Amino acid sequence: MAVAVFKSPLGGEYHGSSRMEGKSTGRRRVFVQTDNGCVLGMELDRSDNAHTVKRRLQIALNVPTEESSLTFGDVVLKNDLSAIRNDSPLLLTRNFMHRSSSTPCLSPTGRDVQQRDQSGPIEILGNSSHFAKTKQLVKEIVKAVKIGVDPLPVHSGLGGAYYFRNSRGESVAIVKPTDEEPFAPNNPKGFVGKALGQPGLKRSVRVGETGFREVAAYLLDYDHFANVPATALVKITHSIFNINDGVNGDKPFSKKKLVSKIASLQQFIPHDFDASDHGTSSFPVAAVHRIGILDIRIFNTDRHAGNLLVRKLDGVGMFGQVELIPIDHGLCLPETLEDPYFEWIHWPQASIPFSDDELKYIEKLDPVRDSDMLKSELPMIREACLRVLVLSTIFLKEAAAYGLCLAEIGEMMSREFRRGEEEPSELEVVCLEARQLIAERGILSPKAEVDEEEFQFDIDYEDAGYGFSPKMASEEFVSRNPFQFPFGGGNGRTQLFKLDESIEEEESEEEEDTNFNYVPAPAKNVAESKLSMSLKNISLGDKNQKHPYFSGTKPENAYLANSSSGHRSANEQLPVSSSFVKLADMGEEEWRLFLEKFQELLYPAFAKRKSVALGQRQIQRLGTSCQF
Repeated sequence: MAVAVFKSPLGGEYHGSSRMEGKSTGRRRVFVQTDNGCVLGMELDRSDNAHTVKRRLQIALNVPTEESSLTFGDVVLKNDLSAIRNDSPLLLTRNFMHRSSSTPCLSPTGRDVQQRDQSGPIEILGNSSHFAKTKQLVKEIVKAVKIGVDPLPVHSGLGGAYYFRNSRGESVAIVKPTDEEPFAPNNPKGFVGKALGQPGLKRSVRVGETGFREVAAYLLDYDHFANVPATALVKITHSIFNINDGVNGDKPFSKKKLVSKIASLQQFIPHDFDASDHGTSSFPVAAVHRIGILDIRIFNTDRHAGNLLVRKLDGVGMFGQVELIPIDHGLCLPETLEDPYFEWIHWPQASIPFSDDELKYIEKLDPVRDSDMLKSELPMIREACLRVLVLSTIFLKEAAAYGLCLAEIGEMMSREFRRGEEEPSELEVVCLEARQLIAERGILSPKAEVDEEEFQFDIDYEDAGYGFSPKMASEEFVSRNPFQFPFGGGNGRTQLFKLDESIEEEESEEEEDTNFNYVPAPAKNVAESKLSMSLKNISLGDKNQKHPYFSGTKPENAYLANSSSGHRSANEQLPVSSSFVKLADMGEEEWRLFLEKFQELLYPAFAKRKSVALGQRQIQRLGTSCQF
């Protein structure tokens, strides 16, 4: 399982760990990870292509090249590897997914394959100036490991995680390997059964892809506005990491053997407790607003109280004051619009208007710049994730400019749960109407054909948990609310939202012109109540379990939640969420037109939200939170 920099007649040998930043040598180092966790480091030169890379992997890992694809984010690599930068992580997937989850993950064999990784025990993947703090942490950790200060496993949570310490034995970073995530092949807590790249804990976030989302949240937190700890994607080698029996072939894995992983590394922040252990009334309004602004931008589907750390502030005149630190952003930036989970949505602070400084910060946000920055810093990120970022940032900017508070914005993004069914959020309804308007006006581009080779796996949108498809739910919603956003009649159709003929006839009678004037929708039933369902409250283990190293009753592992028990699948453990809106199937021109229509429809939606906000009781909602 140890990373090896491969030497063969197909390529050169790696000498040292020097970076290739901006050099014209044409040689780059990459780390190729198989879909069940093996990592192989190799150097590429200008003559290399995907075929030669797979041939090296075939020799090293005994992987048949005719049954595998080399992928980089959305893209299946073929002959051209020019887009691959130095230290990029690639993923090798099998084309035949009916295989057993215990497909052997063979270690590199042979003298020319082993012993060739001359890089350091921790390598930061990427060369951004944002990682200066992480580089200092890496130096402290490496120094500690050399003198025998080993990391500590985190015993709570659904995924594998480890506290790495400095030479004084203090925890300075938390490391989460991508192949130890919930349902990944090497998950140490029994939650296995999927290969890297398949739909995971949230169906719009793939297994093995929470790590770069953690980094994305840190990179998007400009000026440390929301206080996200320093985070980077790393290749890290240590014997503490988990390899499940069967993943390494028939031989039992030696726990003393060095194992290399691709992982997220986040600075550990000493704290006193998390938000679930402390009354929220003392939380600063500015801190709640700033974290909420970040959560809206990144469409965070898992902001529960356990991933809001609370630290008491000491000093003259600071009695009772606290600082909030947001962590665990692995379930942000989903590939489709999901039901977000915002713990702060009913806190009093969220209903206080934004300050002038906060409004200025929001006004300066540039979704296109943010998207370009992430593509540059995290080139493996999927286009669908970037579109969610652009959409949610536009939504935040327009809503704040209109005068909505944080709670109102969060409510518009959250789904309702009525009569046992999820219904699309107000934001999703606007998106659906925008696509319908494009279709009604006859400007919808031909149906985008999704290249099967563009994605490792197709996200499954059938909602087996509720026995109906998202499309059916969308149609039923419109049939009950046909005039919420009126538009002209016609025979246009979108791929996600098809109206019944009877509804179209009614709308044609109501509107014979092409003016799309807003007609307020009837106010929602004031008797409805809010349903917040946080998975962190599902009993998966002992919440008060002590960490073996720390003696306090509240362990450091507030970073991660309740431990799992048993070997149960994702479908058995977690409710399935519908997907009403998909953004990745639009071509560039259609995406541009969609954003135009989306922005046109926002102001009527904001007006409706303001009109029903007064006296409205909490609406029923299905939100899921997943601590791991």
